[in-house]
Amino acid sequence: MSRIILFVVASLLLFTACKEESRILPKYGFEDVVDGDTLNHKIPPFEFINQDSQLVSNESLSDFIYVSDFFFIHCPTICPKVKKQMLKIYDKYEDESMVKFVSHTIDPKRDDVSALKDFSTKLGVDHDKWYFLTGEKDEIYDIADDYFNIAIEDETAPEGFDHSGKIILTDKEGHIRAFCEGTDPETIPQFIKDVSTLIDEYRQTP
Repeated sequence: MSRIILFVVASLLLFTACKEESRILPKYGFEDVVDGDTLNHKIPPFEFINQDSQLVSNESLSDFIYVSDFFFIHCPTICPKVKKQMLKIYDKYEDESMVKFVSHTIDPKRDDVSALKDFSTKLGVDHDKWYFLTGEKDEIYDIADDYFNIAIEDETAPEGFDHSGKIILTDKEGHIRAFCEGTDPETIPQFIKDVSTLIDEYRQTP
């Protein structure tokens, strides 16, 4: 009898483990119905310039999943905390060809291409792996909304900007699949698991 019980318990554990491994991440955001079809929220088309003066668009990221955040170089409050967590995630997936990293500055006046290149070089990251993007201020602020991030000018805030510290995971089709609070280190381990889950999802798709 004890062997039967052990077999049943082992089978349940294996079944549970398999379910966990095959977990599918949700697609966040409002759904739209177009011509009777339900469409999930997607990041709209964009074009920005990275730290190497190269054009980066949603099309150039279409073969990758990517981890993104919003920041500015002179931020004295949450940005250093968020970048510390972004670096942890970067270190985990530095050699994973499917994953890219994208950081949008919300202070394009000061954070020009030269400043972003200097900043990314000091971080010691691969410029082909992690893009630091700048562009028109209104376009940056608009797309921050699509990533469910706050990015606004506020004279009462430190250095004149108010923004949230969310870290976002986007899939190859532009759907947001996971997010975490970059100011809270305790949310990072689960986010890293979510990135791995999304990688597995693509690798298991025929």
